[in-house]
Amino acid sequence: MNAFIEELKWRGIFADATPETEELLNKEQTSAYVGFDPTADSLHLGHLVPIIVLRHFQNHGHKPYALVGGATGMIGDPSGKSNERNLLNEEQLAKNVAGLKSQLQRFIDFNSSESNAAVMVNNYDWMKDVTFLEFARDIGKHITVNYMMAKDSVKKRLNGEFQEGMSFTEFTYQLLQGFDFLHLYQHHGVKLQMGGSDQWGNITTGTELIRRKVQGEAYGLTCTLITKADGSKFGKSEAGENVWLDAARTSPYKFYQFWLNQSDVDSERYIKIYTFLSKEEIDAIIEEHKTAPHERKLQKKLAEAITIWVHGQEEYQKALKASEILFGRSTAEDLVSLDEATFLEVFDGVPQKEVAKQEVIGANIVELLSEKSGFLKSKSEAQRELKGNAISVNKAKVDDAFTAQETDLIDGKFLLLQKGKKNYFIVKAV
Repeated sequence: MNAFIEELKWRGIFADATPETEELLNKEQTSAYVGFDPTADSLHLGHLVPIIVLRHFQNHGHKPYALVGGATGMIGDPSGKSNERNLLNEEQLAKNVAGLKSQLQRFIDFNSSESNAAVMVNNYDWMKDVTFLEFARDIGKHITVNYMMAKDSVKKRLNGEFQEGMSFTEFTYQLLQGFDFLHLYQHHGVKLQMGGSDQWGNITTGTELIRRKVQGEAYGLTCTLITKADGSKFGKSEAGENVWLDAARTSPYKFYQFWLNQSDVDSERYIKIYTFLSKEEIDAIIEEHKTAPHERKLQKKLAEAITIWVHGQEEYQKALKASEILFGRSTAEDLVSLDEATFLEVFDGVPQKEVAKQEVIGANIVELLSEKSGFLKSKSEAQRELKGNAISVNKAKVDDAFTAQETDLIDGKFLLLQKGKKNYFIVKAV
């Protein structure tokens, strides 16, 4: 078996490949591409598996091409979609393409002097000057309507599984994707296209176009669409939102928490799919986890590895510190060192009140808890809770002698008041 395909299989990523794909990979350094449509200015979790597949492909000595669909992004791929995609204007599309390019460079090596350095291409570059008549004559004539109608992505839309039907625009998408493959085959020697298993129809249209138009041999390989143990689609937060790779859209803390909260069953699969840890390392951490599942060592290792890969060591350390604060395994110094964005995410939903800074610094804790913040109803309640050792400031227990100092302010502006284990209040010094 080919080493690259073998790795995809034990990691649970491999879905299917056209005949003789393994023979091609064993015979020569192969160029392969994956397409990314710029529907937003950031990649999200749904893009990670194809990115990881490209990275494994490069690690095994082959040459990856990342295609950003500046042209096809104007239309939208109907595969697996129940509705027509909203069309983007050129300005938004250009912004999205730039965003995707900058992110892809973090995950795949485009700068290597080796022969398998990755290459990034934009299909707008070769499609922008092609007229409709040229496309119909040079591409459309080689693929029959019968062939296109037989594709699952088309049949589902036309047979009423989805209510909206399909426009001519989206019907032509598989031809456009096939045109991409043909162009890369002719101009870059790309013989293999890879993508999610929902792309099988589009990929094989490309191999067929290459065979019919230039009598060439081209190949396809697909990876599994990742689901949770219950069969539901994986990649969105509990609120149903995309988990983005851009820190401005999904913070490293939330990204870390997303992986930390996966079930034991799912984490066993995900650590193989979403990390580059070896089989021996993964088997060892799974066995260690089984001896004390409550410690969640498997989830912690998964969250650590993928957060470092996507956001870097420094952001991982911040996310780890923030998580420990949330679960009470940290110091007041850790809390004070948090930046504003992370602090507010950790304590999302906690009520807060703005108080003039001069009224916070030097204020007695009794007044701060009651009159100044309104956290507690009265001074007498504040005194009673303090005597009962129930009050903490920035996670540290305090008594009635405590007064707030400038050094107590988190990111120079917040104090975290706490009564008991779960009753929090934020004072923002302004």
